[in-house]
Amino acid sequence: MKKKFLATAVCAMALASAGAQNTDPVLMTVNGKPVHQSEFEYLYNKNNTQQVEKQNLDTYLHMFTDYKLKVADAEAAGLDKTPEFATEYANFRRDLSAPYFRDEEVADALLKESYNHHLTDVYVSHIMLPSAPGSEATLDSIRTLILAGNVSFEDAARENSIDRYSAPRGGLMGYVTPDRFPWAFEEAAYNTAVGAISPVVNSGMGYHIIRVESRTPAVGEVEASHILRVTRDKSPEEVAAQKVTIDSIYTALVGGADFETLAKELSQDPGSAQRGGSLGFFPRGAMVAEFDSVAFALNDNELSKPFTTAFGYHIIKRTGHKGVPSFDELRPAIEKAMMRDERASRPETVAIEKLLAAHSATVNEAAVNEACALVVGNLDSVAIAAIAGIATPAATYNGGVVTFAEVAESLPANGKVTDLQAHELIKASVDDKLRDAVLDLARNDLEATNADYRNLVNEYRDGILLYEIANRNVWDRAAKDTEGLRKFFDANKKRYAWEAPKFKSIIIFAPNDSILEEAMSYAQTLSTDDPAAFTQNMRTRFGRDIKVERVIAAKGENEITDYLGFGAAKPEPAANNKWKFYRAFNGKVIDAPEDPADVRGAAVTDYQTELEENWVAGLRKKYKVKVNKGVFKELKKQYAD
Repeated sequence: MKKKFLATAVCAMALASAGAQNTDPVLMTVNGKPVHQSEFEYLYNKNNTQQVEKQNLDTYLHMFTDYKLKVADAEAAGLDKTPEFATEYANFRRDLSAPYFRDEEVADALLKESYNHHLTDVYVSHIMLPSAPGSEATLDSIRTLILAGNVSFEDAARENSIDRYSAPRGGLMGYVTPDRFPWAFEEAAYNTAVGAISPVVNSGMGYHIIRVESRTPAVGEVEASHILRVTRDKSPEEVAAQKVTIDSIYTALVGGADFETLAKELSQDPGSAQRGGSLGFFPRGAMVAEFDSVAFALNDNELSKPFTTAFGYHIIKRTGHKGVPSFDELRPAIEKAMMRDERASRPETVAIEKLLAAHSATVNEAAVNEACALVVGNLDSVAIAAIAGIATPAATYNGGVVTFAEVAESLPANGKVTDLQAHELIKASVDDKLRDAVLDLARNDLEATNADYRNLVNEYRDGILLYEIANRNVWDRAAKDTEGLRKFFDANKKRYAWEAPKFKSIIIFAPNDSILEEAMSYAQTLSTDDPAAFTQNMRTRFGRDIKVERVIAAKGENEITDYLGFGAAKPEPAANNKWKFYRAFNGKVIDAPEDPADVRGAAVTDYQTELEENWVAGLRKKYKVKVNKGVFKELKKQYAD
């Protein structure tokens, strides 16, 4: 199935619809409703893939007609007008249409842009302020001062940035590693020229301005191990002692000591020490800047001298390297990363923006402001009712309007709100209603022009209705119509005759004889007309101290029923079997089934079949079916070839 929506085709859908109908003629009408050839073929081919023996078209046409008659009956019963149906159908239609309303060119561009980031190493500094009201404006002012030369980037970072790692270093952050930072931050870093400062960026974790220090071709990843002696939060004396230790370790390594052994014994990085100091492969930017620069400056199998980071003293042994993977190799990881951030929704956002433009969708800003003016400090039921009464459309689009009555339905009664909050809530509701209305039009267009989509939608829609109407007329009815089932059984007893007698009983199990005696006595006080009620009453009285089973079995089918009903020796229970004591209640040997339950559901199944046959026979009289014989004849020729 083609799952690519071309926004440029939206305006042409209405014209394309006429051409589509000529290539997809009406095969039949059921109760006046047309059924297109494509729908019949779709279900015919799908049905045949599930059958061992392929059905011919004539046989399937009969089955298909019955199927459509049942759907027509569901529609006549109003099942397609229920809120439950509307919700389920709308949700399915929305989910199924989603791949069509996605701009694949944008998705491809994002994928390629993300991969291109892996081809370049970008070294940056940044200043970060918290996600709080006013932070964006404050950071923009700081940026203006830096650009004007009134303050240095480094001083502004030390004074204002909340990044505790980079602020003391004048904002110096290190390399930006693709797919390890929020996309907004990564995108800004890669789109900013060397020496330039980005506009304010909201990463979701805070607000940033980014200065790009350098841009070089990516060198891929290195593989390294390290030994760490921690100095963070240590006294000067302790730091000096760690320096002595790291120097002695380095001397031992230069003298030929085994790096892995010393790392396991002396490294204070618990994560890597147990692996002999191994950190595996990592790209630039994955480690703190000092560690990063040393690791990437080494040659393979080269040992670094001791150096410091904020964590302590390190010695690195670089053990290997690898270049940047190909696009095909990295694609799965990039796609997975894209699904975690705003890139996942951008193709849909762009496609919907194009749809809105194609349908001349416009928000009536003046009317929105009028609605906002009705909220004076409180968005409550009174204000929402007033908004609902505005006669002016909240938005317009080709073929329709969004009313404030619709907008008001989705407004939350939040109580106290500021003017800005009220405007955001009302505008968001208008935007949502406008988008939904235009998407609904687009889905209608899609159904008119895309047979694959239309057939899937119809199949699901009809399936919901078919289930509900069949449950009402066949399955649920057979289960609840005890009188009808009894009459059917009595009229067809010969169909269920047995070759040998069977023992019929309720067997009551207990862990000891005293409980069993009490249970048998209590059972005598209960009616067995309703088996489920009998069992429930027994469980209510005795809880887990008993087990109740209804059985019907011929001789040789069950050891316990052979003993209770046919005089066989009592079976020896397993040692761990809790239910060692049991007796038959109302047990008897019968030559033939007495009621439908005695034939283990076969009578119910047969009764359902009879109900369905009678129902379909009635539908063929009730609703008119007209097959276009010419279309069906051509279809048979096509499949004969």
